[in-house]
Amino acid sequence: MDIAKQKAAAAAKAKAAALAKKQVKEAAEKPEGDMDIAKQKAAAAAKAKAAALARKQAKEEAGEKPEVDMDIAKQKAAAAAKAKAVAMAKKQAKEEEAAEKPEGEMDIAKQKAAAAAKAKAAALAKKQAKAAAEKPEVDMDIAKQKAAAAAKAKAAALARKQAKEEAGEKPEGEIDAAKQKAAAAAKAKAAALARKKAKEEAGEKPEVDMGIAKQKAAAAAKAKAAAAAKAKAAAAAKNRTAAQESEEADTPSDISPNQSKLDQIVSAIESHLGQGALLENYINRLSKDVPTLVANPDTYFSIAKFLRYDERLDFSYLSELHGTDFESHMEIYVHLHSFKMNQSVALKVKLDRDTPVIPSLVPLWSGANWPECEAYDLLGINFYEHPDLKRILLGEDWKGYPLRKDYEPYDVEV
Repeated sequence: MDIAKQKAAAAAKAKAAALAKKQVKEAAEKPEGDMDIAKQKAAAAAKAKAAALARKQAKEEAGEKPEVDMDIAKQKAAAAAKAKAVAMAKKQAKEEEAAEKPEGEMDIAKQKAAAAAKAKAAALAKKQAKAAAEKPEVDMDIAKQKAAAAAKAKAAALARKQAKEEAGEKPEGEIDAAKQKAAAAAKAKAAALARKKAKEEAGEKPEVDMGIAKQKAAAAAKAKAAAAAKAKAAAAAKNRTAAQESEEADTPSDISPNQSKLDQIVSAIESHLGQGALLENYINRLSKDVPTLVANPDTYFSIAKFLRYDERLDFSYLSELHGTDFESHMEIYVHLHSFKMNQSVALKVKLDRDTPVIPSLVPLWSGANWPECEAYDLLGINFYEHPDLKRILLGEDWKGYPLRKDYEPYDVEV
């Protein structure tokens, strides 16, 4: 019985479908004025026939089934017939709209369909978000990320589909514009979704986290302000220093605190060796205000000896001795210190560049030994009465003196 009933139902269904197709075909051959009436009649006839067929099947089944099954069968048959009629009506309405609408209305219909799909996707996203809101806090972030990713993917797919459909009907110029619009819409939608997600996350953060975030923002702003103030102060200090240096360069300098000691040393030397013993004396501002004495080559050793052994001066420590080539002349610079006076002094002497000869200070300060050998080795200055004047850096057969300005290597390949 069940197999026979299924076969009968399938045959009736196929017959109804064939009849519907025939009616649609006949309606297509009629003029436009009669199309609507014919379609309405065909739909009504098909609906009536389907209802009659359903009643017949219900009647046949009622003759064989008990009363309890009869009600269930009737309900099922009625529901099936109703669903079939609704589906057929929708199909016919869609075919009618497609057959009657011009191209301009087709685009509007597509836009409406796209808008409906978009609204459906938005409703689905809202539903997912609502469902995610009921989940525990641990799953909230994962659910939101999944929902956002799904919505984004769906929007992108819908945009691609819409662009593809429009590309099939539009010329090349309009296709590019449509693609750009679709891309811009997708980008705007993604940005809106990201803003919404950030807003939701911010709304869900506990008060403790919000307080920490505010504290961090305040600390960052404070640090930025402090850095700006520091930079401003540094710039102001730099400007003040530049102005001060400019002022010092333009105005006469103050008297050095070592000027009185220089006067004392010069007075002692001139009283002992005469007025012409020193060529010059001054305070060296570029070297910590050191009192500087410039001697004649003839009085160089005498002045050094006086500085070393005079009881009032007692410059017992030689801290530095070196030579320099100024191209026009050679110069020896000696730096001495007196622990008794708690004062340093510089002694200079200028030598002839072609024959630089000067007495050695080793008899007065043994610390002058190696510095004088170095000046001899690299500049060719001859210190007579030196106990062991020799080259200490280069060999005895080395040609020339490397620290002279006109030095040229004897063998350029070495």
